[in-house]
Amino acid sequence: MGKVISLANQKGGVGKTTTAINLAASLATLGKKVLLIDADPQANASSGLGIDIRSLEFTIYECLIDKVPPKQAIHPTEVENLFVLPSHIDLVGAEIEMLNMENRERVMQEIIKPLKDDYDYLLIDCSPSLGLITVNALTASDSVIIPVQCEYFALEGISKLLNTIKIIKSKLNPALEIEGFLLTMYDNRLRLANQVYAEVKKHFQGMVFEAVITRNVRLSEAPSHGKPVLLYDAESKGSSNYMDLAKELIAK
Repeated sequence: MGKVISLANQKGGVGKTTTAINLAASLATLGKKVLLIDADPQANASSGLGIDIRSLEFTIYECLIDKVPPKQAIHPTEVENLFVLPSHIDLVGAEIEMLNMENRERVMQEIIKPLKDDYDYLLIDCSPSLGLITVNALTASDSVIIPVQCEYFALEGISKLLNTIKIIKSKLNPALEIEGFLLTMYDNRLRLANQVYAEVKKHFQGMVFEAVITRNVRLSEAPSHGKPVLLYDAESKGSSNYMDLAKELIAK
């Protein structure tokens, strides 16, 4: 039975999609069979793994709204053992179309259920919002990874996300746990980055991953080539960081 993990933070630009792509690729490289579910209308996780989103017949949108079987929408990637259920800009309208659905918070859960036996890990890249699609993702998940950018506003808004997780635990998914807080875009030369690092560690203690994602040019360049960083530059610091994170996750 595969483990379903959402990557969520309503604050944009914290490295959520970068983490989804590169953690998924690292887990696959370590021999795990992984499905990356792109639940963000921007579809950056899909294009970042080389999927041409303009030519797709089926995406997660059709699975959610038209009840297309998810196996018809899943695509392989360049990375062995890594597969993608891609997204599309149409997903923007899905929340409105889902409003009148029965059990609207559990639509994604029903999509994922028949896939869990086929993969070791199913990672959901959530959009930077706390809307119905993100609620669906959290309801369908066993746990959530929260990327936290090592900058001034890093902790702002985390309380809203934690409150949303608390509500989902009480009403929709009692088993939902926080897998961990992941510090991203870390630069140990900056006093501010070190202050944020210390603050997050102080607040969340053992819930913070030991692996830290440092600022790395290769991480920024890789998506434009449609590759995870370990295919673009396996020797880069970013590749090493995400491999450390994958090993830490497997060891949990």
